[in-house]
Amino acid sequence: MAVSKNQPPPEPAPSAVPFETSLTELEAVVRDLESGDLPLERAIQLFERGMTLSQLCRQQLEDAETRVEVLVRRGNQVRPEPQG
Repeated sequence: MAVSKNQPPPEPAPSAVPFETSLTELEAVVRDLESGDLPLERAIQLFERGMTLSQLCRQQLEDAETRVEVLVRRGNQVRPEPQG
């Protein structure tokens, strides 16, 4: 399936994208938006992608925080609980 130059590439499944990859892409989106040298439609596309990435990063951080809290509550018995 071909992707138009005006369309962003399809987004991978959220769980398939490492946090660091999402954060790096979000930083690049912010840099592009801050440059101020974009056509309006492209700026809107980038803003939407940035919001998606921001939400994804926030969710991954919340999931990691929950896992850490579970591990800390268990004290010396460090066994992560399955997330689902």
